[in-house]
Amino acid sequence: MLQYIKYLSRILLLSVFLTACSQNAVVVKKQPAINKEVIAKLSLQAGDSFLNQENDASELLQKYFTPWDQKKVSYSKTEAMWGLSYKSRKIYLENYRPATAEWFEKIIDNANFDYYNLQPQKAITLKNTDAKILPTMSPLFHNPLLPGEGFPFDYNQNSRLKINTPLMVSHLSKDRAWAYVESFSVGGWVSIDSIAFVDADFINSFKTSDYYISIKEKFALYDPVFRDYIKVATIFPKYGDNFLIAKRDDDLNARLVSTDIEESNISSFPFENSVQNRLLILNELLNEPYGWGGLLNNRDCSSFTQDYFMVFGKYLHRNSKAQVANGKYHDLSLLTSKEKKDFITENAIPFSTLIYLKGHIMLYIGVQENEPLVAHNIWSIRLKDKDNQEFRHIIGKATVTTLEPGIGLEGFNKESNLLERILGITIVE
Repeated sequence: MLQYIKYLSRILLLSVFLTACSQNAVVVKKQPAINKEVIAKLSLQAGDSFLNQENDASELLQKYFTPWDQKKVSYSKTEAMWGLSYKSRKIYLENYRPATAEWFEKIIDNANFDYYNLQPQKAITLKNTDAKILPTMSPLFHNPLLPGEGFPFDYNQNSRLKINTPLMVSHLSKDRAWAYVESFSVGGWVSIDSIAFVDADFINSFKTSDYYISIKEKFALYDPVFRDYIKVATIFPKYGDNFLIAKRDDDLNARLVSTDIEESNISSFPFENSVQNRLLILNELLNEPYGWGGLLNNRDCSSFTQDYFMVFGKYLHRNSKAQVANGKYHDLSLLTSKEKKDFITENAIPFSTLIYLKGHIMLYIGVQENEPLVAHNIWSIRLKDKDNQEFRHIIGKATVTTLEPGIGLEGFNKESNLLERILGITIVE
């Protein structure tokens, strides 16, 4: 127990007292004292048996491999094409200049949706890779001059897929640089150089029934040359003493190769849900820079919660709104802020409750000095200047806060308060 509590010495450096991108520390009023003993105590209160880990992990693996069990991408053509609707919106590109109708027509033509699901193929990711809304590396921004828009809110960034993710491919773009894919949790366009096609023999060999999951963040993987920085919650089949990944031949087909992973970086799947392990995983996820849709190989709020639970064998949907369905939901939208806080304090279960507001989700970890605490990856807090104009105070990382992280900041108001905007909680089960 003590060796794991040592991990918490770094958690003491959390921005619970939140620092902005400037050098000035943010003074937050009414914040409870946070130290390693407090967080350890909260993990002790969580209990180790809220998940049926064996059953949950079996269900998660079944979902994980679902694309290889399908005959084609499961989304309708209309669903897959939804991103083309950006053509009718005012969109800005990487130079913050508006995208032209001609630019969109070229992208839409290259998307090649006339061939949707006509020649589906199974595949696997060779590295961590972005899933895009449209087959282009160009970001799509709403008006970047508005608060909460521009970087990092690239609306072409749908999600980030980890290495070793099974895929179903619908079709390729006309230039054959992109593949439209479905994974166990998200669909979109991926770069063709990030995947390889698999056959039945590869799938049978990859499904070893002995799976491990990474428990350390962004360690280097080699095969024997550098392959990628591995993120927490990456799945690896194990065969003998080796962990398996895919390598691509000249015909874009996958073949199995083995790789060594240090014992401290990985665990048999699922990772045991214990006091020590909850602290270890939380510590790995905290302080990571905010990454909308997995941008720059980082996490947003829902991938933070998804990866936290996935390590322990529990599947969560990819986006915040969908995650409220991953358990018993309690609607708090009609309650006052005080009533919301009281309900959360009395009913939420530490380390197994999600707190939801529009566009954001947080992991409840317990109460300290009558203040509910949450771990979340958050971009900013909404504030107003002396002219009543809204602006953003940037946090930009995974951290631990109360439900009112902006109290004490100049420009804080009722609309700024996360607590005021909470819609409900989900007790994961």
